[in-house]
Amino acid sequence: MKKLPFIIAASVIPFVISCTAQHSSIKPTVITETVVHDTDDPAIWINPENASKSIIIGTDKDTDGGLYAFDLNGKIINKVLGLKRPNNVDIEYGFMLNGKKTDIAAVTERETNTVKLYSLPDLKEAGEFTVFDGEAERGPMGISMYKNPVTQEIDVIVGRKSGPADGYLWQYKLSEKNGKITGEVVRKFGKYSGMKEIESIAVDDEMGYIYYSDEQFGVHQYYADPAKGNEELLVFGKGDFKSDLEGISIYPTSAQTGYILVSNQQKNTFNVYLREDPAKGRIAEIPVSTSESDGSEVTNVNLGPQFPKGMLVAMSNGRVFHFYDWRIVEEKIKAAQEAGK
Repeated sequence: MKKLPFIIAASVIPFVISCTAQHSSIKPTVITETVVHDTDDPAIWINPENASKSIIIGTDKDTDGGLYAFDLNGKIINKVLGLKRPNNVDIEYGFMLNGKKTDIAAVTERETNTVKLYSLPDLKEAGEFTVFDGEAERGPMGISMYKNPVTQEIDVIVGRKSGPADGYLWQYKLSEKNGKITGEVVRKFGKYSGMKEIESIAVDDEMGYIYYSDEQFGVHQYYADPAKGNEELLVFGKGDFKSDLEGISIYPTSAQTGYILVSNQQKNTFNVYLREDPAKGRIAEIPVSTSESDGSEVTNVNLGPQFPKGMLVAMSNGRVFHFYDWRIVEEKIKAAQEAGK
């Protein structure tokens, strides 16, 4: 997941939602056009000049897969084809490339053990580098990006199909070399239960944390800045999921508060935790219309009349992504909190 390094407050006309049962599934405002093979993971690029023209970037996971760009109506507006099983994607803002601030998307290409980088919004190739060099288990899957708020350096955190009980994730510092972006390992960290795999990774730049889904086990929390060490800070969500826990998305409500949403894949719900205190436990479970959602992303930015408080984007079976109006998600969260008092 990736968020903007700032929060845009949305002035919203009061939104009336008809009373429905708490357990009823929310419906997407938009379902995208279909890709060729298998949608997996989305990211949201916010257009700095006109947020209503922001773009959803998503992967099509196959040996002849691709990276797709959708407008807010779900129409395919650009694509990169011929990728070798692209798995997850994340974005970051303002990498200095050839003397110019450039927004970038990073994608794991599993069959080549590579991270590929593209400039945004045009999806032009901007660089690549191999990952987990020298390891027996390589196949990159999950990816997230971290921009250090002090140094402005940008890192990529990568997970893989399988790995050791500790040091499962590797973190790479991005730099420019001969006009292209490359990455250098700066740390190896992260515990792994051995129960299934680690795919979904999310970074909260403002709070300085990395979260990742250890499927069938729980969500791990670490510091994002390697200088703060490799100590595990927290594991949460244990026992809250039917089977796999997948996509992680972070919705800020202020600089220090908000929600962490984690896909309860086989139950077709999202479990919600407090951004400021995930150890408090699940505060809501949101039923969605997606089928076995693998990857997700969220933004709090006012994207226009359809999504004035932002949106939740979730992969669904059927080769599509669903766009959910955040107001409806928020209504469910608040109703659950009230019911739990």
